[in-house]
Amino acid sequence: MKKFCTAAATALLLLQLQSQGQTGISAKDSIILEHGAHRAGNRTDADMERWRSLRLGQFIHWGLYAIPGGEWKGKTYNGAAEWIRSWKEMPQADYDNLYKQFNPVNYNPEQWAQQAKDMGTGYMIITTKHHDGFCLWPSKYSRYTVAASPWKKDIIGPMVTAYNKKGIDVYLYFSIIDWNHPDYRASLKTPADSLANSRFKVFVKNQLQELLLKYPTVKGFWFDGTWDDSWKNDGAFSDELEQYLQKIHPGLIIGSRLRADEKGARHFDSNGHLMGDYEQGWERKLPEKFADIHGNDWEGVMTIPENQWGYNAKWAGHIKTSNELIEMLVKSTSLDGNFVINFGPKSDGTFRTEELQRMQEIGQWMKTNGAAIRGGGYAGFEKQDWGYYIRKTGTDSVFMVVCNVPVSGSLRVKLTAQTTLTKAAYLDNPTQPLLPEVIGKNEYFLHLDAKNYQTPVVILLQTNRSSSGDNSHFEKAKT
Repeated sequence: MKKFCTAAATALLLLQLQSQGQTGISAKDSIILEHGAHRAGNRTDADMERWRSLRLGQFIHWGLYAIPGGEWKGKTYNGAAEWIRSWKEMPQADYDNLYKQFNPVNYNPEQWAQQAKDMGTGYMIITTKHHDGFCLWPSKYSRYTVAASPWKKDIIGPMVTAYNKKGIDVYLYFSIIDWNHPDYRASLKTPADSLANSRFKVFVKNQLQELLLKYPTVKGFWFDGTWDDSWKNDGAFSDELEQYLQKIHPGLIIGSRLRADEKGARHFDSNGHLMGDYEQGWERKLPEKFADIHGNDWEGVMTIPENQWGYNAKWAGHIKTSNELIEMLVKSTSLDGNFVINFGPKSDGTFRTEELQRMQEIGQWMKTNGAAIRGGGYAGFEKQDWGYYIRKTGTDSVFMVVCNVPVSGSLRVKLTAQTTLTKAAYLDNPTQPLLPEVIGKNEYFLHLDAKNYQTPVVILLQTNRSSSGDNSHFEKAKT
């Protein structure tokens, strides 16, 4: 009887929490949470479907840190440029006064938007405020903004307008950490700290509301700096804040970086459920296989050098080539994810030569092969060493993106059971079909033209899912 009463009480509590929005909770969950995941599975609304279809994004880290560019008084900072204020060789007062030098006279948001469009970008993310607290918009809640700089004018508004005119969605990066704000606390050790933190939370909420009302066409927020104890130990506030933002801006997309549950778990709650609309744990790394994403929407963000986001005058270590970045984009798409490439403009508002070159070369490839990326996703076929399969969502069209051409020039194509290949052709020359060689049931060779491929080559496969899986129509191609 006691066992029955306990089970009944647990079931009743689950129903009560579900009625309050805890739809992510299931009977298998071992921990009852009030501020855990509120949804089971991925969003299926039009806003999220659009985000999911765009696949390629542009990240821009820009702020006062572009002025020192990783250097100060002849010394080089080895960390990420936007963290230089935390360096022992950089006096904080000196950094905090850099706003008096911020004057990006060559900033041209229309040019930036055109360059992003030419690259094939579907959406962009801009740092409205990084950890230093300097705002690229004239916030009425802070004096530490672009309005106090020699530039004086709003940076964000013209950027949003310019990108939107090119059909590119805009997302706003916002750091919770604020080194400039007197009430920010990394941890709460005294009653005074708690009072300061209460004031700081009001400040954060006000600034986020201000951004949404000032720039109503933005599609979502990209949060950062949520790892300090003061934030992650207040899951109730981050939960309320997320719901508040999505209420005043229906359809708003927010990744997994904002929230923590009441036990301090971030990204995934204490039962393992994703909090937020997509997983943001993939920073300068990508999943290896489809099982790694656990069915979640996800986004990978990547730097061109090893670890520089904001402008650094000296890139050290390995610098990724355009082909490497294209392959990462392809891999991400094949695993149902988005891929975002970071750029760090100089303090005058221009991009460095290496970044412009990557934009142009990726754009050249996307101009011909973008159909394989936009609206693409996991194909469900066994991966081969030559590259990646991408299925056009909701269709039987599958793209082979060949990043590693075998010395034989022969590409093995292994389809799933009861799936046949009806046609194969180069994406850039669809009128000239490739004749498959049948080597087994649902298995073929495609023989590439003998030439030196300089970028990943894309082949479009037309497949047919049927009960027979018969490929006898290609029998004549056997050798």
